[in-house]
Amino acid sequence: MTMRVLSVRGALPEHRHRQEEITESFTATMVEDAVNPGVVERFHRNVCVETRHTVLPLEEYARLDDFGQSNDVFIRAGVELGARAVVDALKSVGLTPADVDYIVSCTVTGLAVPSLEARVAAEIGLRPDVVRLPLVGLGCVAGVAGIARLHDLLRGRPDGVAVLMSVELCSLTLQRDDTSVANLVASGLFGDGAAAVVAVGSEHALAQSDDPARPEVLASRSRLYPDSERMMGWDVGSGGLRIVLDPSVPDLVRRHIGDDVRGFLTDHRLTRDDLGWYVAHPGGPKVLEALQEALEVERDALGVTWDSLRRIGNLSSSSVLHVMADTLADRPPPPGSYGLMLAMGPGFCSEFVLLRAPGGER
Repeated sequence: MTMRVLSVRGALPEHRHRQEEITESFTATMVEDAVNPGVVERFHRNVCVETRHTVLPLEEYARLDDFGQSNDVFIRAGVELGARAVVDALKSVGLTPADVDYIVSCTVTGLAVPSLEARVAAEIGLRPDVVRLPLVGLGCVAGVAGIARLHDLLRGRPDGVAVLMSVELCSLTLQRDDTSVANLVASGLFGDGAAAVVAVGSEHALAQSDDPARPEVLASRSRLYPDSERMMGWDVGSGGLRIVLDPSVPDLVRRHIGDDVRGFLTDHRLTRDDLGWYVAHPGGPKVLEALQEALEVERDALGVTWDSLRRIGNLSSSSVLHVMADTLADRPPPPGSYGLMLAMGPGFCSEFVLLRAPGGER
């Protein structure tokens, strides 16, 4: 064991809406008469999302005239949400911002220079010598990639404390002049939120625990698929970030993920029969169904992920961290059991992290 996850905390904006409210607002104020309302309703119904959180009241989105205004909201609200998630995660294990040696941040829904973690550092009191690593552009996969990067950092500092902060305000990226299927699907699928993870190296005093809700990170793996750059991402234009979302993403999941997981586990002398739990990103219903086929598991194995999709939608990089927090709080893994954390994102790529719940026989 080279890293222990001590806590995972999510933060959501105060504005919570039923999917039907968002559908009505989107058709009335964003796309107006450009799309048949029945078509939007069908897309929104099919993504299996019941409620979502937004950083602004619904009626205020129509007042955002350009990318600059949207990005100003992203910075202001992103710092507030990210700071809240980090402080909550640290406080829950008796640590303070001054204890943090490394902070990794991830986002794909806005631009900030200085980056968000630098702004949060000033807000909450991180040390002047804290090491910062902003991850920008990884999208949905960044929650798992961020855990993997914490693991890399703490291998070189086994007595250290590292924090991952994810902030995604997807509602600010919706394009009112884009009537593509990708934008209509995104308008029904993605929500706003943040999350933070606190981890320590193997020689830190807080790593010496048999609490199964504080899993060990054993290994990670990255996978980049050739000729797949246009599967997912953003086209950046004068109006901001225009989503690229190819409908063949589930097919790519079916084609690659099963073999990738088998190879990863084999390298650690494990098989899928050794896995007792999964922490998967809620990419959407078709992606989750494809993932179940690739992993050869029943729907219940990804039950926490399906529930997160229903309650808060897809939060890009923050989502898998909310799933991790829900798993550790509501379905603590059995002592000694192995778990797999995984997500896919722009590149097109995937990230895997092998976890183990402390306790039990090795």
